[in-house]
Amino acid sequence: MRISTIGLGALLLAAAAPAMAQDASETEPASPITVTSAVTLTSDYRFRGLSQSNKKVAVQSTINVNHESGFYVGTWVSTIDDEVSLPGYGDVEVDLYGGYTKTLDNGVGFDVGALYYYYPDGAKGLKTDFFEPYASVMYSVGPVTAKVGANYAWSGQSGLADNDSLYLRGDLTVAIPNTPVSVLGHIGRTDGQLGVLAPDGKYTDWSLGAEIAQKFVKLGVQYVDTDIPNDAGYADAIGADPRAVFYMTLSF
Repeated sequence: MRISTIGLGALLLAAAAPAMAQDASETEPASPITVTSAVTLTSDYRFRGLSQSNKKVAVQSTINVNHESGFYVGTWVSTIDDEVSLPGYGDVEVDLYGGYTKTLDNGVGFDVGALYYYYPDGAKGLKTDFFEPYASVMYSVGPVTAKVGANYAWSGQSGLADNDSLYLRGDLTVAIPNTPVSVLGHIGRTDGQLGVLAPDGKYTDWSLGAEIAQKFVKLGVQYVDTDIPNDAGYADAIGADPRAVFYMTLSF
């Protein structure tokens, strides 16, 4: 159950950037396909505010293949907790995704695609997997980038029982001029099957953090929280309690 500290938007931006400066005398055309990858060590894998690693360290990796037309495919993998956070799901989550992204002449960008959540070593007979299409629109003004989007998973899939799931999200990134630091803000609203742990099947998550990026290394911290009540320690028990999440990402 994605998405962690690595977002698709960040991967796509990385894929769009040249790996190294080319000499002006070079005449060999650039390849239309760019492959990027990254490895992340995070103190807690939070998916829409909920811990998927029982508030413990998780290791994550991704490979993204971009075509100059804007089409892309990739896979994202993370360790998860099989006992408390996701009982019976196994120790690994694999997310397969593909889509199309483009920035228009007026500066508005969009991204549409679909995710497939796959748990290869889940308990036999346990229904876990499902598809989740997504769409987002983004716009940048100077150092500020705003993005709004939605993810929707339809009912009847093996991992969703008889209920669908909708996730609405908004993200704001502010790059501090003349520094490698960016400030990040996020808010999201879950409604449906993936909000089943909330008292009424709906809840809000949010986060605020900062990142420092230098060459292929990124260090970050985010304060993550939800509005799921902690009556009798409930939010703490399901991994929805407030927590500072630290992470380091190496990009290749």
